[in-house]
Amino acid sequence: MTAQPAPGRAWLAVKIALIVIVVAGLAIEAYVHFNLASNYELIKTSTLAQADLFRVEGAVAIVAAVLLVIRPRRYTAGIAAVVAGSALLVLLLYRYNDIGQLGPIPSMYEPIWYTKKTVAAFAEGAALIAAVALLFVLWGQSAPTVNDARGQAGNPTA
Repeated sequence: MTAQPAPGRAWLAVKIALIVIVVAGLAIEAYVHFNLASNYELIKTSTLAQADLFRVEGAVAIVAAVLLVIRPRRYTAGIAAVVAGSALLVLLLYRYNDIGQLGPIPSMYEPIWYTKKTVAAFAEGAALIAAVALLFVLWGQSAPTVNDARGQAGNPTA
């Protein structure tokens, strides 16, 4: 007879695996944005360069990943999903549409795929899917009360 893992341990393994996927995806996204930023210094308006936006996106991805590692809760999974999803949305939007300049945001139309852009798209997509899945995994979990933590909940004599 084989020992079955406890249901709590299985959910913990799923939760950890999803966090690892989200953090890895956000880390790859941050690396690609920081790495490519200098290539986009000349694409700018009078106030903002595309390189600035790349650096901000890289920093935001790192912050979202660190928050999720430090405090794996629904709201940090939501933040990670928004960061990864918005990065993927912008990448796909400017890949397939020539929107032009939007106020201080320069025209970032780039109708080609290259290795780093493809890697970033896959990383952002994986991080988004894993973060949304993590939201559902964490949905049923609530913070334990002091009595729950001691195993005394519902026992009036304890």
